[in-house]
Amino acid sequence: MADRLAMDEVVEFTSDLIRLDTTNRGGGDCRERPAAEYAAARLAEAGLAPVLLERTPGRTNVVARVEGTDPSADALLLHGHLDVVPAEAADWSVHPFSGEVRDGVVWGRGAVDMKNMDAMILAVVRAWARAGVRPRRDIVIAFTADEEASAEDGSGFLADTHPELFEGCTEGISESGAFTFHDGLGRQIYPIAAGERGTAWLKLTARGRAGHGSKVNRENAVTRLAAAITRIGAHEWPLRLTPTVRAALTELAALYGIDTDLGDVDRLLEKLGPTAKLVEATVRNSANPTMLDAGYKINVVPGEAVAYVDGRYLPGGEEEFRTTLDLLTGPDVDWEFHHHEVALQAPVDSATYAGLRAAVEEFAPEGHVVPYCMSGGTDAKQFSRLGITGYGFTPLKLPEGYDYQAMFHGVDERVPVEALHFGVRVLDRFLRTA
Repeated sequence: MADRLAMDEVVEFTSDLIRLDTTNRGGGDCRERPAAEYAAARLAEAGLAPVLLERTPGRTNVVARVEGTDPSADALLLHGHLDVVPAEAADWSVHPFSGEVRDGVVWGRGAVDMKNMDAMILAVVRAWARAGVRPRRDIVIAFTADEEASAEDGSGFLADTHPELFEGCTEGISESGAFTFHDGLGRQIYPIAAGERGTAWLKLTARGRAGHGSKVNRENAVTRLAAAITRIGAHEWPLRLTPTVRAALTELAALYGIDTDLGDVDRLLEKLGPTAKLVEATVRNSANPTMLDAGYKINVVPGEAVAYVDGRYLPGGEEEFRTTLDLLTGPDVDWEFHHHEVALQAPVDSATYAGLRAAVEEFAPEGHVVPYCMSGGTDAKQFSRLGITGYGFTPLKLPEGYDYQAMFHGVDERVPVEALHFGVRVLDRFLRTA
């Protein structure tokens, strides 16, 4: 069992990691090494032998293995990323890199995404070292760089160039799942991720005839691009239900005593009320225009205009996504992948999923565990190249009124101390019995 020191350490480690600014702006200027060295030192103190690996100087990853008692058992990957998205201090109530603990809450960028989980992992394995505990399965721990961008310096680099470190791993757990979702009616729901939509970040390029802004121009690249992104933004994607989302809707409908009419999912989502937030973003593909770049002077029609689109597609939905983008962009606009990663699907009838559920239910018996599919993506995509099936599991018991999803990349990101304590207990329980 996780001891009292583990409860103190998870708070200390979360705070310390937040203070190490590992901001990833996507341009390659991030330096995760200080956080990697910190994590490696804590693992070494627990008797492990962590290795630090870099594709690019300063973009550091940490990998260590905890040997299990059953050498014939499949290994389990336990991973968390060390980088965070940018934060503007002027917008925050507390400095985003202070790691301040105030009124029972740890504040700062990464408190939820995902230095909290990194700290839980460290606290659990150190508690095991003190108590002489060994899990049944080998557990490979990976702290990665670059998850908040392309993962090329992080999990992608590890999967492609150091697969031997993950030998035997068939399953992995990481962000984000097993958090408390309050439905506003007194129920506490704990969604465990068993799937992710694929990543399809797109670059759109429209070409036309450059010329003077005062002249008629029927081949205006800006106009062509604007028409294409308007079509994309207005497109109504058709309903597509994956096995994970079907399971989520079925379990939620049963919980609320609603007929499970998967033939009218939009109506079913209406009946679920606020709880629909858990699934509504994962019943369809999506594409949102996010960036525009065109022209250099107001009286010059540019010959080229560029836009970027954040596209996501469901497991099994990539072909539909590609075909639809061809139609929406039309003959005057080309599109290509700026960043592309696979969609994931994990079974909800596996022994591992049952173990994740049981661990949550032991410490939150009042809660209702359901599967869900993430609308975004994680490092599980890159590790899937090694045949590793990923689940989202960062357990947190959260008070009512705490908007967990708003903490991701949001202002005033923070995590309650008690949520961290719950996470350590649940993570310890699952890993010891997995």
